[in-house]
Amino acid sequence: MTKKKLIAGNWKMNGGLAANEALLRALLAGLGQPSADVAVCAPAPYLAQLQGLLAGGPIGWGAQDLSAHEQGAYTGEVSAAMLKDFGCRYAIVGHSERRQYHGETDATVAAKAQRALAAGITPIVCVGETLVEREAEQTEAVVKRQLAAVIHAVAHCTSEIVVAYEPVWAIGTGQTATPEQAQQVHAVLRAQLAAATHQAERVHILYGGSMNAANAASLLAQPDIDGGLIGGASLKAPDFLRIIAAAH
Repeated sequence: MTKKKLIAGNWKMNGGLAANEALLRALLAGLGQPSADVAVCAPAPYLAQLQGLLAGGPIGWGAQDLSAHEQGAYTGEVSAAMLKDFGCRYAIVGHSERRQYHGETDATVAAKAQRALAAGITPIVCVGETLVEREAEQTEAVVKRQLAAVIHAVAHCTSEIVVAYEPVWAIGTGQTATPEQAQQVHAVLRAQLAAATHQAERVHILYGGSMNAANAASLLAQPDIDGGLIGGASLKAPDFLRIIAAAH
């Protein structure tokens, strides 16, 4: 059986109680029976709202980050167990914005992925190169290094992660990797997963660089692109619904 594609929205630092409710109600009204798995990853204060509005329905929900620590004196941090209390199925780890603005290292990202899995949460592990790295032909080396740290940490649980390839130069810039460029990197990641687990085909590898309603179908048609991690377009119900509809 071929696995369903996964379309996950990353709201980033956007939202409000009223706006979230309007967006989620519009998504639920327009979704019907999606042929893809669908999720939204919201800022931590709104996870209770998502649980209230989405429980038992066709949309899963998740967090945008979690602590690398289990509990303790880490003011401002949110643990995997706390996310589990609010029904989170997913947690984004290692988003390029976290790596860039918060100094997250490959080791930190790996520890967070481990914490998520230990709590029964699926980590969406982000990997991707900057424009400088791409121009220096370092793309393959960078993404393999980033993923290797996570594979090493989670070991036999590798088949339970989700990977998101997000070329940093294509996030929020309107620039997108061509379907061929994206597929090339996804194939590299699939081969790396295959070397680590005999269930590499189970792993969703999402594309996360400015996927939108216009380019989703051509990206999702690629053999190793199993879905999308959607930024800006996930905040607009019609756009997000069009991307979901393209994932079959």
